[in-house]
Amino acid sequence: MSHLVAPSVLAADFANLQRDIELVNNSKADWFHVDIMDGMFVPNISFGFPVVKAIKKHATKPLDVHLMIVDPDRYLKQFAEAGAYSITVHYEACPHLHRTVQAIKELGCKASVAINPHTPVSLLKDIIADLDMILVMSVNPGFGGQKFIEHTYTKLAEVKELAKAANPNLLIEVDGGVDDTNYQALLSAGASVLVAGNSVFSAQDPSLAITTLKQAQV
Repeated sequence: MSHLVAPSVLAADFANLQRDIELVNNSKADWFHVDIMDGMFVPNISFGFPVVKAIKKHATKPLDVHLMIVDPDRYLKQFAEAGAYSITVHYEACPHLHRTVQAIKELGCKASVAINPHTPVSLLKDIIADLDMILVMSVNPGFGGQKFIEHTYTKLAEVKELAKAANPNLLIEVDGGVDDTNYQALLSAGASVLVAGNSVFSAQDPSLAITTLKQAQV
C-alpha cells in the first residue's frame, strides 16, 4: 500500500483558511490533519467544533482529527458529528483506553492512539489489535515548528514490529518535524502516514511540497 500524506491545518493561514483547504483539495494529499488542543493536556489552544465543521464544509478529503485534550471521551460524539473520519486520542490522556477506542468505532470513525515521545511503544501491546492507526509523536505536542526527535526512527520500527503479528494492516502515522530531509528515512523505519505542517504551508510551493512527500519511494 502506498503511504499517505496529511497536511496539518494548524500550520495553514487562518486568515485564508478556505484558500488553503482548496490547495490541499487540489493536491496529492490524502487527508487533512486537524490538531485539537485544550491548553491543559498541551500548553497551547487551537480550535474546536466550529472550525472543524468549517473545514469539513470545504474539504473533499477525510479529516484526520488529533485530540490533544484531557478526557477526550467527553467530546468524541461532537467531533464525529463535526466531520471526523479518524479520531486520535492520546494514550497518556485515557485511563480506560479500550473503552475510548470502542466508543470511537461505535461512532463510525477510525480509531487511533497517539503516544508522546517519552511513552514506550511496549505500552501499546494490549490495544494494538483493536486500532486502525497509531500516531508516533516526533516532537512534544503543543506547537508547530519544533525540532524533530531522532529516537522516533527506533519507535516507528518498534511499532511496525509489534503490529506484524497483532495487526498487519495497522497504519503508522508520524507527526512533528516531518520535511524533505527525513521523510524517506521515516517511511523506511515504518511510517505509512506522514503529517506535515510547516514544511508544507511555509513552502514557496505548498502543492509541490506535498507532491514531494507523496512521491517518496521506499
